[in-house]
Amino acid sequence: MKVDKLPGVAMVGLGKMGISHLAIANASRYMNVTAVCDSSALLGQMIEKYCKLPFVQSYDDVLKRADVDAVIIATPTRFHDVMVGQALAAGKHTFCEKPMTLSATVSRELAETAKRAGLVGQVGYHNRFVGTFAEARRLIAAGVIGRVRHIHVEAYGPVVLRPTAKTWRSEAAQGGGCLYDYAAHPINLMTWYAGEPLGCSGADLPRQYSADVEDAVYANLHFANGVTGQVSVNWSDETMRKMTTRVTIYGDGGKIFADRQELHAFVGATGTPIEGYGAGWTMRNITELTENTDYYLRGEEYSAQMDAFGQSILAGKGVSENDFFSAADTDLALEMIRAEAAAATTRLPAAALPVAEAPRQRGFLSRVMGR
Repeated sequence: MKVDKLPGVAMVGLGKMGISHLAIANASRYMNVTAVCDSSALLGQMIEKYCKLPFVQSYDDVLKRADVDAVIIATPTRFHDVMVGQALAAGKHTFCEKPMTLSATVSRELAETAKRAGLVGQVGYHNRFVGTFAEARRLIAAGVIGRVRHIHVEAYGPVVLRPTAKTWRSEAAQGGGCLYDYAAHPINLMTWYAGEPLGCSGADLPRQYSADVEDAVYANLHFANGVTGQVSVNWSDETMRKMTTRVTIYGDGGKIFADRQELHAFVGATGTPIEGYGAGWTMRNITELTENTDYYLRGEEYSAQMDAFGQSILAGKGVSENDFFSAADTDLALEMIRAEAAAATTRLPAAALPVAEAPRQRGFLSRVMGR
C-alpha cells in the first residue's frame, strides 16, 4: 500500500556505519528520522543534544513507537538475525547492514517473512548503486557479451597491516574477518550477476596478521548454466591506498571489466551491439553513469541506496534493489566458502593454521515471531 507521508525511521547502532547512515537518512527527502538507538547512553544523548533527534536506548521501545515506520540496523552482525526478526514482527520496514545474518537459512526465512508482510527489506550492499557495476549488470541482461561463462571479482585494501586489539570485527563468531566484513561486497556483485551459488571449491582463508579471522579470501564458486566464479580478496594488501573493487565478466561474445571509476566492454564477433556499445571496445566513465544525489557522503552510492529504501517504502512496493532474498544468496556463498575452506584444512600439513568456523544460527524465528 502506498503511504502518503514520509516514513519515520529509527537509526539503530551509532558506530561508524550508523553515523554515516544517520547523516544521509537525516538529509534524505524520502524519510524522516524520528529516533536514534544505541547501547551507549553517552553517545545517544550527544546525538540527541546536538542533532535534536530523540534518543531511545531500548530497541524494544523503538519498535513500540508509533512514529517509527522503519528501522536502519547498523549493529554487529551477530545481532542482525534477532533484531531484523523483531522489526518485521513489529511491522517495520527494515534496512540492515551487510552481511544480513550468519546463516543463509535464517536470511531466507526473514526474506519470506518480509514478503508475506509486504514490508521492504534491504541490505547495505552499496556497490549495486555504483554506476559502473550497475551498468555491467544491464549489459549482461541485454546479452551484449552473449552467454556468461565466468565472473572474476577482486577487492584489495590496507585494512589490517599489523596485529590489532580485539573487537567484534576480529572474531569469526561475531561476523568479523575478511570474508564477512570485506569479501561480502564483491561476492554480492557476483551473486547479483549470476544468481544463487550451487557449490564452492578450492577455498582458502589464510591469516597474516589476525589471530581468529582470515585476512584474505580465495575461492571458486559454481552457478547454474555452467557459470563459474573466482574470488580474490585481501584486506592486508599494503600496496593499495584504499579499498579497490573490480569485476571481470567473460562471455561467449565479449568481456566486461568494471571498477569504481570505469567500465570497459568488448563486443566480439558473436556479441550483440546495442546503442552506445558497438563492435570492439567501449569505455564509460563513472561520471557518465552516475546520477546526482541530494547529499554526498563517502560516495553517491551510499545516499542512493538510502534514498532507494525510502522510495520503496513510499511506493508501497515491498521490494528493493538489495532485497533480503538476494542477500540470502550472498550469505549462502559466504557459508559455502567457509565450509569448503574448513574442509580443506584436513588435507593440509599439520602445521597449517586452522580456519575458525562461524556458528550456524537456526530456529530463532519461533521465539522472535511468537510461532
